[in-house]
Amino acid sequence: MKLSPDKALEQYFGLSNFRSGQREIVDQILEGQDGLVVMPTGGGKSLCYQLPALCKEGLTLVISPLIALMKDQVDALTERSIPAAYINSTVAIEQQREIFSQMRQGELKLLYIAPERFKLESFQNQLASLNISLVAVDEAHCLSQWGHDFRPDYMRLGTALELMNYPQCVAFTATATPTVRKDILNVLNLRNPFEVIHGFSRENLTLNVEITEKKAQKIKRLESIIQTYKKGIVYCSTRNRVEEVAELLHSFDCKVVAYHGGMSDVERSRIQNEFISKRADIVVATNAFGMGIDRSDVRFVVHWEISGSIEAYYQEAGRAGRDGESSWCELFFNYADTKTQDFFITGNNPPAKLIRQTYQTLLNHVDEKGEIHLSMKELSEEIGEKNSMAVTSAIIQLMKLGVIDRFDVPGQRKKGTRLKGPQQRASQLVIDEHKLSEKESRDRDKLKSMVEFCYAQSCREAWILNYFGSTPAPCGRCDYCRNNEKQVARTPTAEELILIRKTLSGIARMSWKQKDGWKARFGKSKIAKMLSGSSAKEIKESKLDELTTYGLLKQEGVNYVMALINTLIVAQLVKVESGEYPTITLTEKGDAIMRDGDQASELSLSLPDEGLKTVNASSSITLSGGLDSHEFDEKIYEELRAVRKRLSKEEGLPEFMILSNKVLERLCIHRPQNNAEAEKIPGIGSVKVAKYFPSFLPLLKD
Repeated sequence: MKLSPDKALEQYFGLSNFRSGQREIVDQILEGQDGLVVMPTGGGKSLCYQLPALCKEGLTLVISPLIALMKDQVDALTERSIPAAYINSTVAIEQQREIFSQMRQGELKLLYIAPERFKLESFQNQLASLNISLVAVDEAHCLSQWGHDFRPDYMRLGTALELMNYPQCVAFTATATPTVRKDILNVLNLRNPFEVIHGFSRENLTLNVEITEKKAQKIKRLESIIQTYKKGIVYCSTRNRVEEVAELLHSFDCKVVAYHGGMSDVERSRIQNEFISKRADIVVATNAFGMGIDRSDVRFVVHWEISGSIEAYYQEAGRAGRDGESSWCELFFNYADTKTQDFFITGNNPPAKLIRQTYQTLLNHVDEKGEIHLSMKELSEEIGEKNSMAVTSAIIQLMKLGVIDRFDVPGQRKKGTRLKGPQQRASQLVIDEHKLSEKESRDRDKLKSMVEFCYAQSCREAWILNYFGSTPAPCGRCDYCRNNEKQVARTPTAEELILIRKTLSGIARMSWKQKDGWKARFGKSKIAKMLSGSSAKEIKESKLDELTTYGLLKQEGVNYVMALINTLIVAQLVKVESGEYPTITLTEKGDAIMRDGDQASELSLSLPDEGLKTVNASSSITLSGGLDSHEFDEKIYEELRAVRKRLSKEEGLPEFMILSNKVLERLCIHRPQNNAEAEKIPGIGSVKVAKYFPSFLPLLKD
């Protein structure tokens, strides 16, 4: 007798209700449809294919990209008495045979495999003989060459499905743009698929971008975040940076571990288990860490440097707060850090010339068996390529062309290379140079979007969700929303319009005028200094004090002009251009308003109610109403959080819906002594004051 989804949910998972969105997905899978599911990290994607596996006849095949992820999933299923297994490079041949025997006898419901298995024709032939009712492709963004974690072996899945006589197939991912979703559908050749894009929004996360010009600022912010939130993940771009930051945290007396791709499989598995089992509170890691990590009490995620794409950033940030409780996500942004991502993009996108050079070098060292035993370091040195990452990528391209394969060298921690088929001359390789160029262009566009996100003067969450194709309202939680609570969208007054046009004029004087528009030359800081009449050495040396717009806004000051420029960027009158450092210039719309003020009749800017004169470049908010201010007291803050947690359980609501972390911080600093004073705290409102504030008042009076 077949199990119903509700019965299976209760019997095997001990749950009486589905999470939001899960039931719709499960029902469509059980109807036999192919599909694509986009659901945020922590949203319960795994259950959406594990449950149908229990309700359907036959075997469910799960394509999973990480060995550790497979093991965790299978261990968890086995503990629930669900027959499951995995096959990857860590499983001995004899054990693999036993697993196939179990599958042929119908003793398994789920089998997890890595995409690399599909390189083996014998493996595919064995799969073809099994009763496979469902193929679930996890982390399906890896299917797309535009995805943020591209894996060439995923591209074989379309052929593999054909060999298995096209069983039902459903793809799952946490982050995918419309372009990546289209790629997934095409590679898998899904038939009349359903598509479920279940809210990217994570309402318990507070997204923040902190501009950090110096390393000392990063250290100070990280120490403060750890003191407040205790448990979390710090992402770094490189292995060296991981080790450096982990050493720093050891000096903070934290229970910290480090994780990166340069470690052995055994080391990475041990460290991952230490973090998951809560023997360590913090892990410092490269982006190799985290996919499928099931620790629900991660209270913060910090990015020490900028990520290479919005997709990667949001998936990594989404590893905080999987239990639904309020969590903090902060990205330390210094434009200079983009150079590391530039290096990665160059390394991931070798030109056709380097691919041919790599192939020719392999030909020069081939032995009588058709094998080459050069390490990547030796191969890079032989070619004369400093970026060894680019040589590794060239090897991947040659594997995709089908002219070489890689194999483990017995007794050594390195791989060898084997020529496949008849040898070709390097000049005979058929390389799609247009496709290579297009991929590099898209990778650079992704980094550009990431930079734009960091500079954006708008709601962080709304910006990201818009990137993924949604049109959300401001979140009210991120650093921008908190710092702009008193601002409204309105048309500037006549006096404000004069200030705006003066600023636009100053920006124009420091830009190049070209046929197709304005070309930026200077950054925001230097333009603000010029407009405010700064006598700084850099202004005089550049002869900016000789411009007609020099000192045009001297009475307003540098901070004011900086904030006004930020407002004009949001209004798309001014744009940021990336390069060695970020520069700004006018948009077509900004040019029109600079020349003709009447063009601003329908202009709407996010401005304070009190007027543009109150704009301040500082990210802090000054409370009105004459409330006292005190030093931030961590003990009081933690006690306030404990009260909020109790109310959250009593009300059956997430903590952030009681009061946000920012409101708790303000209560801690200003300590209102009655409801009237509490209503002066931005972000709380009269309804919440009446309903919740009395529970906090005794603590604040103490």
